Amino acid sequence: MLVQRAVSYAVLGAVALVHLVAQLVAPEGTVASLTQPLLMPALAAVLVAGTTAPRPPIVRLTLVALVFSWLGDTVPRFLDGDASFGAMIGCFLLAQVAYVVAFRRSLDQPLVTRPALTAPYFLACGVLIALCFEGAGALIVPVVVYGAAITAMAILSTGLGRVGGIGGAVFMLSDALIALHAFAGLDLPAHSFWVMLTYVVGQTMLVVAVRSRAAVAVRKPGLQSTA
Repeated sequence: MLVQRAVSYAVLGAVALVHLVAQLVAPEGTVASLTQPLLMPALAAVLVAGTTAPRPPIVRLTLVALVFSWLGDTVPRFLDGDASFGAMIGCFLLAQVAYVVAFRRSLDQPLVTRPALTAPYFLACGVLIALCFEGAGALIVPVVVYGAAITAMAILSTGLGRVGGIGGAVFMLSDALIALHAFAGLDLPAHSFWVMLTYVVGQTMLVVAVRSRAAVAVRKPGLQSTA
């Protein structure tokens, strides 16, 4: 398992490095386009290599989330305009739902049990929706629904510990950059690089946290019975 785990991390690191460099050099180029759909399969391989069968529900649901994330990376390129963006939102919404279900009974208490600490998440979501409201047009309803879903995911991810909580927040930031670019005209230098960097880092941190939680389940089987 140690060799498989090392190989899976090496593959993920190589794919991510090539993709991120391509985003800096030629974000619309062939290399960036071809490597993006490889990111989530590589990350799924990390999770599979780092866990053993029978895998607990939190691992299986995280793999489902990674599949929908892969679809979100892949399907929109075959569509145009609002259909492309709508497909991306739809696929990633399903990914967020899978994460929410996976994290809903994490072992540690998530911030949802401490309302004052959830305020920054709700504030960020509200500000993001307000900034995107005018530009979203007909897509405002799915944008609001998606914003609620990823906010729930980010809050619940705090139940996985510090790594998971940071991962959820970074993933939320990645989607915020996409929304602000699409609907509010935000265009940072190397914008797509920052989107993909936060996307890969956020998802990887979530997977690392889930893998650690699965390891706890192996040592103490009863702890994951509610996951």
